[in-house]
Amino acid sequence: MTRALVVRLDSDGDVLLAGPAVRAVAAGTDHVALLVSPDGGQAAHLLPGVDDVLVWPCPWTGFDPPPVDAGSVQDLVARLRAGRYDVALVLTSYHQSPLPAALLLRLAGVRRIVASSEDYPGSLLDVRHPAGGPHEVQRGLSLARAAGFALPADDDGRLRLRHPLPPAPRLPRDPYVVVHPSASVPARAPSPPQVGRVVAALADRGWRVVVTGTSADAATAAAAVARTPGALDLSGRTSFGALAAVLASAACVVSGNTGPAHLAAAAGTPVVSLFAPVVPAEAWRPWGVPTVLLGDQAAPCAGTRARTCPVAGHPCLDGIDPDEVVQAVDRLTALVPA
Repeated sequence: MTRALVVRLDSDGDVLLAGPAVRAVAAGTDHVALLVSPDGGQAAHLLPGVDDVLVWPCPWTGFDPPPVDAGSVQDLVARLRAGRYDVALVLTSYHQSPLPAALLLRLAGVRRIVASSEDYPGSLLDVRHPAGGPHEVQRGLSLARAAGFALPADDDGRLRLRHPLPPAPRLPRDPYVVVHPSASVPARAPSPPQVGRVVAALADRGWRVVVTGTSADAATAAAAVARTPGALDLSGRTSFGALAAVLASAACVVSGNTGPAHLAAAAGTPVVSLFAPVVPAEAWRPWGVPTVLLGDQAAPCAGTRARTCPVAGHPCLDGIDPDEVVQAVDRLTALVPA
């Protein structure tokens, strides 16, 4: 019995983008465990091909990483040793190093460790694979192939979710568009006034609009809904799985570059991506569904990885004409059979 471990110690969106690579590993092994941080745990449980999810508060990833805790590290090594994994794939983005994770895997006795690393790995890696890409999905699949795993012939490599999904809240009977206004990185989200303008423009076009988000987005959602009769505010009212169900039933989703954009793609729903160029769109745009990318990709913030917009007025996103969003939604929904 071959046991594999896939490591992706990032957020839910990153874990969703690892889904095709996970399925490739699952096609060639008997058991797949997925090691994630708490920020990626919700998505991990939605991925097909995953038999076990290990959650660990990683001190070298995330926007608010915990301090290094020797007891926590020792506990993880013990858990990994008990898993008796034959092979581990450490998935990272281009700006991350897999070597801290590889060291712990080596201490846990994992027999074969595969990753992409620009740094000299010494004896930490058995396969040091050149980075694939440019998209994160392609990067993960390239690493899986280097480890000896490929998708089955009938798997097109799109993002997928495990079904059945959790039940969604009561939704409009008419076709609706979801607007997800927030992002884990503020620079990647439009301002609240811009959200209101987009919601109003979609409603004026005749769309029912559903606004989603966490409880932290309640003020933005409430303001957008208050000026738009008929819009539905679901902010703070869905789990990640229930949000997937909401997105799966939508005609289209309007979102910044954030986890729910990838969740919509995994649900098979077209996405209007309001994409701030602080990271490259070629690596992070929604994968495998009809998409319209809006936002000035040549803005001064391009490639800065800034968390807060460094340009006054947030022009790359707030400069988008709401009518452009409406036209993009109309174009995408015309491509999808009713």
